[in-house]
Amino acid sequence: MSQLITADLVDLDLSAGTKEAAARSLAERMVARGRVTDLDGFLADVAAREAQMPTGLGGGIGIPHCRSAHVTAPTLAFGRSADGIDFGAPDGPADLIFLIAAPAGADDAHLTILSSLARRLMDEEFTAALRSAASAPEAAALIAGEEAVAPVAGEGSVAPVAEEEAPKEPAVVADAAPFRIVAVTSCPTGIAHTYMAAESLEKAAEAAGVEIAVETQGSAGFTRLDPAAVAAADGVIFAHDVPVREKERFAGKPTVDVGVKAGINRPAELIVEVRGKAERGEVTAPDAGKPTPVERAGEPEEGYGTRLRKWLMSGVSYMVPFVAAGGLLIALGFAIGGYDIDKAPSVAEHFAWGQADSWAALLFQIGGLAFAFLVPVLAGYIAYGMADRPGLVPGFVGGSIALTVNAGFLGGLAAGLIAGGTVLAIQKVKVPAALRGIMPVVVIPLLASIVVGFLMFLVIGKPIASLQNAMTDWLSSLSGANAIILGVILGLMMCFDLGGPVNKVAYAFAVGGLATPNEGSLKVMAAVMAAGMVPPLAMALATTVRGKLFTRTERENGKAAWVLGASFISEGAIPFAAADPLRVIPAAMAGGAVTGALSMAFECTLRAPHGGIFVVPLIGNPLLYLIAIVAGTMVSAALVILLKGARKPAPEVVAAGEQPEAAEPKVTVAA
Repeated sequence: MSQLITADLVDLDLSAGTKEAAARSLAERMVARGRVTDLDGFLADVAAREAQMPTGLGGGIGIPHCRSAHVTAPTLAFGRSADGIDFGAPDGPADLIFLIAAPAGADDAHLTILSSLARRLMDEEFTAALRSAASAPEAAALIAGEEAVAPVAGEGSVAPVAEEEAPKEPAVVADAAPFRIVAVTSCPTGIAHTYMAAESLEKAAEAAGVEIAVETQGSAGFTRLDPAAVAAADGVIFAHDVPVREKERFAGKPTVDVGVKAGINRPAELIVEVRGKAERGEVTAPDAGKPTPVERAGEPEEGYGTRLRKWLMSGVSYMVPFVAAGGLLIALGFAIGGYDIDKAPSVAEHFAWGQADSWAALLFQIGGLAFAFLVPVLAGYIAYGMADRPGLVPGFVGGSIALTVNAGFLGGLAAGLIAGGTVLAIQKVKVPAALRGIMPVVVIPLLASIVVGFLMFLVIGKPIASLQNAMTDWLSSLSGANAIILGVILGLMMCFDLGGPVNKVAYAFAVGGLATPNEGSLKVMAAVMAAGMVPPLAMALATTVRGKLFTRTERENGKAAWVLGASFISEGAIPFAAADPLRVIPAAMAGGAVTGALSMAFECTLRAPHGGIFVVPLIGNPLLYLIAIVAGTMVSAALVILLKGARKPAPEVVAAGEQPEAAEPKVTVAA
């Protein structure tokens, strides 16, 4: 541990007011020690990790951390803030901030050391000693384990946090025969939260007289729980934000499935919950309980709207590959064989190797079959996002029925939600122990499919089909000002969060129209793709025209953004938006709105759901389409240059030995 932190990496008077400023201040110390090669690149990786889940913990601790290609060796920097810094913890600001930097290919030994620190942070005596440390060398020695930690008691020691400030946890009464629990903890990075959740659960179990064995699936690998311990367990706790590996090992056990932060913040409550499930005989098989953590509804405190958005995004994310492959194949078929290729006979019966029309028909028919999965996949994976694997069968069945009754994209959305809700409702029913093993495989899919089929065929399918037809007719009738307004709205949505939920809603709306293509829906698809290309192209142009307004890392990212933007990958602008959201995002939205409006005004059409400039031959009015993209790109680039130029330039930190560029004020930090 002494190799990871030294006194130079400790700041006992951290004056930063925000988590971004705190990370920068501590990262600058890493740069000065030669542990980080690119300050801005490393901070972008830290920000990306923070965006996945806040790194604030209870008890005044913040642990921003990431794995980054800009880190030369595993490093830990520590800062102590008198005023506290908000890292998103439920009980308020953090005064102890640990910035953990791991190389992209860090070895297991170093990651194990970092994980041991994460466990120590759950020790009140350790954190109290850090709060009372009088010097940087003393704090570094405490963290490195070179100095003993005094008990938190007696005169001169730091008093523990007042009892009323600590999160209240329900008491657990121990039985004569210990209750046995096995648990799995994991987080996206696998460095800190994974091991803190394990430590927290172990402490709560010890206090409750409960036996627990925890499997930490972290970056340092994982050691599987003893199969005998799993077999003997009375309950299972999953505290995770990435999928549990080999989850089938825990089948047939009462299970509590939550995010990793719940394992840190309320471990005793989870123990009470799993004991209650065991006493009531509620068995949740790994395939039946909740959505996979990647698409999970989130923590219990999340509102219904947030959970609904995540369920829908689960379906959309699995649908997109079918859309891209099927749509591009259809478009290529049209490009080679013309727009009458849809009347060609089946290539299984009529195919001539030397005729271009036969190959065009082959591409078109393969694409048509792939595209036919669009609505069933959407419905199936919405249900999967809600209820995991038991939701797949009723979801796919409901999506197929939506196609049968011509309910289209809207029918798929409804079918997925109904299927997931039905499965969740069935799972709440208490069943005899003899049936628990077949519930997720036979009973739940069977009953849920019957319910979904009845509702889709006989109750809501036809009304949704009427609504779908009305929307299709409305798109077909769009012209003039109405079309331009829709283009502006879609352009704003595509550029608001650069591949996030709002962007995906606009894209899904456009793709849904391709399921029943008409002139209006093809215009919408063209406007959406054009607007989505603008942000990365604009950032590429801005870094080329006014490079001095951007960091060296951003200028390098700008080169890649040319290709990403041209390929319709809006995420190419994310590094710029993460570093300066208040200037980049409004500028991107303005350009996207201009492009969307012009595309609709020019009546451009597009049959391919993806491809960027590489599908220009498949675009209606291609020259005007390119003009719309160029216009939006120039508007966004001009705005971001104007907004960045108006701010007071901030000094940039440069590692020792690196020469600052002319006309760019920089502060050189000696190693």
